[in-house]
Amino acid sequence: MKNNASDIPRDNWVDKWLPSKLQPYARLARFDRPIGTWLLLFPCWWSVALAIENWQNVGKILWLFLLFGIGAHIMRGAGCCLNDIADRDFDAKVLRTSDRPIPAGIISVNQAIAFMCVLSAMGLLILMQFNNFSILLGMASLLLVAVYPFCKRFTNWPQFILGLTFNWGALLGWAAVKGELDISPVLLYIAGIFWTLGYDTIYALQDKNDDIIIGIKSTPMALGEKTQHYLYVFYGSAIFFMGLSGWFINLSWPFYLGLFCSAFQATWQIQKLRVNDPNDCLTKFKSNRLFSWFFLIGIIVSQIS
Repeated sequence: MKNNASDIPRDNWVDKWLPSKLQPYARLARFDRPIGTWLLLFPCWWSVALAIENWQNVGKILWLFLLFGIGAHIMRGAGCCLNDIADRDFDAKVLRTSDRPIPAGIISVNQAIAFMCVLSAMGLLILMQFNNFSILLGMASLLLVAVYPFCKRFTNWPQFILGLTFNWGALLGWAAVKGELDISPVLLYIAGIFWTLGYDTIYALQDKNDDIIIGIKSTPMALGEKTQHYLYVFYGSAIFFMGLSGWFINLSWPFYLGLFCSAFQATWQIQKLRVNDPNDCLTKFKSNRLFSWFFLIGIIVSQIS
């Protein structure tokens, strides 16, 4: 029977182009739902763009952007495998996630582990293309990657741990260019944590009622009726630290114009958000891709102008 509440899209490129045996693995890695890849990728691209001083070497710049693009796609897939392995019993009890490949019995846990290892090995090959400092920094993120899927069992703030994990690229992007860290990427990393607190709180609103029943913790459960008010705090703090990251390297006015557009988009998200409408929450969550593009374009135009 078809699950109409499922978060798995149907009749897309996975169904049309992939062999039937590969389709469950594509869905397990969320290759058919790219918003998570974008949210993992943008802090990397922001940081690379902040770090580059000579924009004349277009080939090198495009190569860095491409490496991070492929790496984010692969590692997000590996992370989804780990998350679904850890959450398989919970997912089976939630209508939106009950037909994911593992709880539906389409992929076994051992098969999911094997696929995750393949993706992780591919991610390591991408990481090895960077300098030694970046390699060590990238490896250091694995502890957060391993811990995050289990956080919702013991804290109402798993979104904070996701922020620590998903925004590691804000440090890695700068390191890949400079071979070191500075105050600007650290500020960008802090900004990303607040940004993730915002967008993933919106995402978690979809499952608030189910989470209460099955005992999963989240920021909407911690914040209750004040959730929408706290979104202003989260996004406002993100904008503040994003601005500081550019201020410390003396970026010009296009940077602040892009930042303003991001702030406007975030305000729209919060004001228009219908917290009790799962479909609207998902739409607002996905709109963070636009938030990210505004900021990235502002950085690039400021750097090359």
